[in-house]
Amino acid sequence: MNVIMPEGHEIISTKDESVPLFKSKLLDIFSRVYWFVPLIFFVPVVAYFTYSSIVNFGFSISSTIGYFIGGLAIWTVVEYLFHRFIFHYEPSSKLGKKLHFMMHGVHHAYPNDSLRLVMPPALSFPLSTGFFIFFYFAFGQYHAPLFAGFIFGYLCYDMLHYATHHAHFIKTEWFTKLKQHHMRHHFQDPDNGYGVSSAIWDKIFRTEFKK
Repeated sequence: MNVIMPEGHEIISTKDESVPLFKSKLLDIFSRVYWFVPLIFFVPVVAYFTYSSIVNFGFSISSTIGYFIGGLAIWTVVEYLFHRFIFHYEPSSKLGKKLHFMMHGVHHAYPNDSLRLVMPPALSFPLSTGFFIFFYFAFGQYHAPLFAGFIFGYLCYDMLHYATHHAHFIKTEWFTKLKQHHMRHHFQDPDNGYGVSSAIWDKIFRTEFKK
């Protein structure tokens, strides 16, 4: 890796620039991703498991919607926990620091890098597979609508994360508050405000910004 690593979450640049993380150009390609790529791969996943819930598992439309919302709710918890305890975990070893920087630190150092705002398939594929296995064994036949809602929640997270940094044309009150919340996390207080698609778990776990 041939970029400067800050000690914590210092900002190196607010420009839309994408620095290399690997000396190998081939490896570095896989660390960057356009915002629409998750939609291409995961919208069919949401559609399949929603369809399967009704056709293969016999859930009614209303039950499917209910479990779908449940899966979406599960995502919001996972999003918060991952961001707080994994993405913001600060290892002490040199290797650990490099891995942390590649996974999330680079985003805080270069917050407006438009090619590192959604999760690359190299990370989203194994994670989604792992969560599918968990849902399958933990929830049995209910895994289908729950997993569909969970992946939909992930897509909302990725799209909203990109939008908070680059969708300047959205002016609604709800989105403005969401954007302000995430920008405070980047530019004022990276140790609070871990929710991206929702601030509800920051309220519950008391990681709201100090007024």
